[in-house]
Amino acid sequence: MNLSVVQACLTETDLERIRQAADHVRDHDTDRVLAGLLPALTAEERADVCRHLVYDHTAVLVFPASLDTLPDDLRRAGLEPGPVTPSVVVRGRLARRYGAAVADSPVAIVHVPVAGRTVEIFALPVPPGSPLEAVAADERAAGHESHHAFAVTAPGRVIPAGLRTLLTERAGAVPDGGGYNRHENVTVLYFRTARHRRFELRLPGRHDPVPDATLSLLGVLTGAWATQAVRTMAELRIADHLAARPGLDDAALADRTGADPDALRRLLRYLATLGLLTASADGTYHLTALGEPLHTGAEFSLHPLALLYGGPFYDSFAGLTHAVRTGQEAFAHRHGQHQGDLFHRAMAASAEMFTPVPGLLDFSGVRRVVDVGGGNGALLGRVLRHHDHVEGVLLERPEALEAARAHLAHLTARCAFVAGDFTESVPEGGDVYLLSRVLHDWDDARCRTVLARCAEAMRPGAELLVVERLLPSAAAAAWDLHMLCNVGGRERDESHYRHLLEEAGLRQVARHELPLGASLLHAVRG
Repeated sequence: MNLSVVQACLTETDLERIRQAADHVRDHDTDRVLAGLLPALTAEERADVCRHLVYDHTAVLVFPASLDTLPDDLRRAGLEPGPVTPSVVVRGRLARRYGAAVADSPVAIVHVPVAGRTVEIFALPVPPGSPLEAVAADERAAGHESHHAFAVTAPGRVIPAGLRTLLTERAGAVPDGGGYNRHENVTVLYFRTARHRRFELRLPGRHDPVPDATLSLLGVLTGAWATQAVRTMAELRIADHLAARPGLDDAALADRTGADPDALRRLLRYLATLGLLTASADGTYHLTALGEPLHTGAEFSLHPLALLYGGPFYDSFAGLTHAVRTGQEAFAHRHGQHQGDLFHRAMAASAEMFTPVPGLLDFSGVRRVVDVGGGNGALLGRVLRHHDHVEGVLLERPEALEAARAHLAHLTARCAFVAGDFTESVPEGGDVYLLSRVLHDWDDARCRTVLARCAEAMRPGAELLVVERLLPSAAAAAWDLHMLCNVGGRERDESHYRHLLEEAGLRQVARHELPLGASLLHAVRG
């Protein structure tokens, strides 16, 4: 394909953009496009996604002097364009960005086949000297309309719904509208990635309407109501009552919780819409899998987190504007320092993320594990219980060691408790060092200090396991704002952590996914 000829209608800049789109279509398969768009997906997840959709086309917006000669210009450039038709959708988006001047201009769409796929070319005519030249310059720079598209090959509604959930909740894609195209009989769903790149899913037939943007925003605005409803559920221990005796009605629950019957009935109805409870036809209630972790007797109970997130942390977010303006944590601004049993119990409630860790590393040659800032020792205890030949060392502040000794009371013969400050020194002699949810509490300068102290204590070949949530996932993005508001730290992406590790003389050798949206970064001392 020869695109080297500069045509009078199309500028060399636009020809180059078409050339790049054509090269991309020719050189990329579905897996490779997904890897570039959504790096948070693992290879296994991409392989599964590729079973249900296929890379369909790449789109680019160009600005010919006229639409009249566009097909001939494309042919002379070595392309075989289809018919030129109006694009009402793109014209509408351009009008929303640039006003009435674009709304009165025609916008065309033409499809060009390339290697079994398509380059989708949108064209807004911009005559020389037109005021729309500023629009063209802005669009070329921003690439608002450039995107990749995937055709969903699975029939029905179940697979498309699962794909949308995976792409948004796991891969961090953000829904960006869409709708039904009656001319092609497809439903198009638009998304944006954390890197501000667009892609779309094309579903055959008519599917559920895309949520109205205003209603979606109202859902976001009322998220605080859900937080408080869950906290009230936790305070009233509704999950405990339903776990002890499933099938209680609202009157029985009101009697057990000491709540006003009518007000409790209204709360239960809302909790059911959140998926925490189910309401039977006979008026009785049952816990769902989503509500089960609020039971204080659950293995990984989130009851303390519900109280903390709906209490002090909830209040601290009222100071988010202060945090954003100053870069200082809002929690300290409103409450002073973190303290109290609730905070420590809440931090321990996320121990589920540690469950796979003992099996992700070969501990057969490990004799000593040093947990740096390990809180109550939840991760270290799990390692010691799984590998009875290993000894442990827990480094923590003096006030935190009391809770750790209680938590690891059955392992004290194999675990030493060291009071200290990990920014000053770290115990030497470990084969494996643990840094679990420590680095995200600090800025980069303090992280460098912590990693440097670890590296100084580690012999060559010793290993470091870092547990954190990684951007750009949606969970990490939310936690990043939480860290700004409540701790003054931050979440980071994998490359950021890799750079910090390398500065300390540590080399990352693997990454593993953990429960609750966390990841384990495995590094070694050079």
